[in-house]
Amino acid sequence: TELRPLDILSEAVPARGMRVFQAQGMRGFQLSAARPRALAFPASRLFIHCDRFPEEFSIIVTLRLLRRPAKGNEYIFTLMVEESPSVLVGLRYAPDKLHFLFWSQERAGGWQTRVTFPNVSLSDSQWHTLILAVSGQSFSLTVDCSIPKDVVVETPFPASLSVRRASFYLGNRRRRKGVFTGLLRQLVLLPGADATPRICHAVNFKVATLSVPTVLQDVPAKPVSNEVLKYPYETDMKVTLGARPRCSKQEKAQFWFNASRRGLYLCNGSTWLSMLEVQHRLDYVEEYQNLVTNSETMGIEVFTIPKVGLFAAMANRITPPGSAIYRWADGKFVHYQNIPTYQAQSWKYFTIGKKIFLAVANFEQNERGQEFSVIYKWSRRKAKFLTYQRISTHSARDWEAFVIEGEAFLAVVNHREGNNHNIDSVIYRWNPRTGLFETNQTIPTSGAYDWEFFTIGPYSFLAVANTFNGTSTKIYSHIYIWLSGSFQLFQSILTFGAADWEVFRIGDRVFLAVANSHSYDSGMPAPSNFYAINSSIYELNITAQMFVKFQDLLTYSALDWEFFSVGEDSFLVVANSFDGFTFSVNSIIYRWQGYEGFVAAHHLPTVGCRDWEAFHTAEGSYLFYSSAKEPLSKVLKLKTT
Repeated sequence: TELRPLDILSEAVPARGMRVFQAQGMRGFQLSAARPRALAFPASRLFIHCDRFPEEFSIIVTLRLLRRPAKGNEYIFTLMVEESPSVLVGLRYAPDKLHFLFWSQERAGGWQTRVTFPNVSLSDSQWHTLILAVSGQSFSLTVDCSIPKDVVVETPFPASLSVRRASFYLGNRRRRKGVFTGLLRQLVLLPGADATPRICHAVNFKVATLSVPTVLQDVPAKPVSNEVLKYPYETDMKVTLGARPRCSKQEKAQFWFNASRRGLYLCNGSTWLSMLEVQHRLDYVEEYQNLVTNSETMGIEVFTIPKVGLFAAMANRITPPGSAIYRWADGKFVHYQNIPTYQAQSWKYFTIGKKIFLAVANFEQNERGQEFSVIYKWSRRKAKFLTYQRISTHSARDWEAFVIEGEAFLAVVNHREGNNHNIDSVIYRWNPRTGLFETNQTIPTSGAYDWEFFTIGPYSFLAVANTFNGTSTKIYSHIYIWLSGSFQLFQSILTFGAADWEVFRIGDRVFLAVANSHSYDSGMPAPSNFYAINSSIYELNITAQMFVKFQDLLTYSALDWEFFSVGEDSFLVVANSFDGFTFSVNSIIYRWQGYEGFVAAHHLPTVGCRDWEAFHTAEGSYLFYSSAKEPLSKVLKLKTT
């Protein structure tokens, strides 16, 4: 017989000393320290047919700690016999630790065992879901569906623990000392099973639920009767100013005020709903600025240096004069700084603490026959980028910067070494002691063009676009997942001269688009057109734990995707570079149409289009494209209605 979940929190409702509080769009109970015995109920109300605690079980808790416990412990729950001060079963939180307590009666007098899970950081004012699975001597803790922490102890959980005359106490151990000060949303006991597979299937792992008291669930917009609220109710509602913030279940019922558009928005748990503003929609695209560049431009990086301004770094092909950095002034990009580069392919802007960096991927050797890509550091005193660290690379195409568990990383794509395209690309880790990037991991790649880093819940991913293995462009590109201190293969996807990955989100859905550049195989008959080829969009399937194909779009030697939004509408623009006959080919903006997927909305004349960047200023929204075939890049302005 399937064992049902035992909802400890619901069983205590209603009770004195419980106050409903809303935070980040989710409701929880705040417990009072004044009446610890009022927050209790007999265990017999849960264990109706048997007065024994299950031998194997899971405990599921969803909570939010409002502050870091100053000292000592805070009890999430305890199970205690009325006439004894001992804890039969309990869960308590100390600073950065979680303790599971149980009483063993196999010897005379009995004794208490404490199982400690170190490095459990919950005091960040965020919602977290904990799953504690117990079986014999094995104890496993999963926080927000991340990698489980496993502990094996000498004393097993008792096979026959009597709960006769015992009671559950919420947030305390029958005393005022050690009362839980946070919010409690879910507390469930699941006998005979590890609850992890039942919980860890949603996109928002932190608030995944098995059973939640009715009063904590979403309340109807219109009351079903004139009955007054049974519980005191508070909320931490606030209005966020500035750039568009995230909108998820944690931010539900929060407001955002967009000063530039004079609009007030409400988060419904997935999207921002306009309350006071007429929605802007993309009407058309107009040429705004023609930017004559040092030479053909292989890539653009648009970035903002705080308190300085908006910049664009151009990866120019010819040296001298190298590559140029432009600054946005009076509504236009103007030349700011030249940097010596060697057939530069791309730039990457990133920060580490207060340090500001800009890394260039050089494709060719310098005048001395040395092949380096270079990291530049922003000098606040000189107000320009200065050489900081040189790294040996092999026909580098791209840099990707990211942070995992507080550590900074920088990954380079090595395209080829001589005529050998099957070489290692390298991931570097920042050493705070030396202030330098050091080799952390190498990953085999094949004529690779691009890295794309992204996170889903607690997991970190890195996708590589493999382009050519020496004989064919029909090869697998790979997605890696960070596990146990390194990237390990997660999924392989067949691509055709892949030049770019672009990850983006629409609501709760996660997508990954690949730009396929051409189809060539030395062992196969030549197709009628190497360059007219489908590029594909994949969507994450949570149940299958993999990306599955969502849509194919016909492209012409596609080299880049860029995702952007206008109002509540989502768009993808593709860099079409060559149709087999001419480099003068339209690049296309696709509009998200929901069930229909992405549909072509605007055709933009481009010449050898290599890269797209979307950016916003106080004056409006723009697209910036670079040409790999002429020394001219263009800024386009998005006109809205």
